[in-house]
Amino acid sequence: MGLFDQVGGALKGAIASELAANGPALLNSALAKTNMGNLQGLVEQLQQGGLGDQVRSWLGNGQNMGVSPEQIQSALGNDQLRQLAAHFGIPIEAVSKLLADHLPSAVDQASPDGTLQSS
Repeated sequence: MGLFDQVGGALKGAIASELAANGPALLNSALAKTNMGNLQGLVEQLQQGGLGDQVRSWLGNGQNMGVSPEQIQSALGNDQLRQLAAHFGIPIEAVSKLLADHLPSAVDQASPDGTLQSS
């Protein structure tokens, strides 16, 4: 593994840690620099992209359904992911994985009463 791979892995790990701790705020900050605008815009895009059941589980009080990086990529498309990847300084595939890993809990945190809260 080269130095670039090590630095990239460390950066991805730092982003993942921050997402776990401050998911909604970090996502809103990143999404503000895209045409999705905020977490609500991302959620709407995912619903329109066929992930309505997953999103409903994140907003509801029950267990959060998982989502795969491939489902994220399919629902959002490369342009959206490219914008987020540029913001975080990581590859598109890493953005898909980070969103798949942390988006369910971030949306859950941002919707304590079942409705997405404004940040």
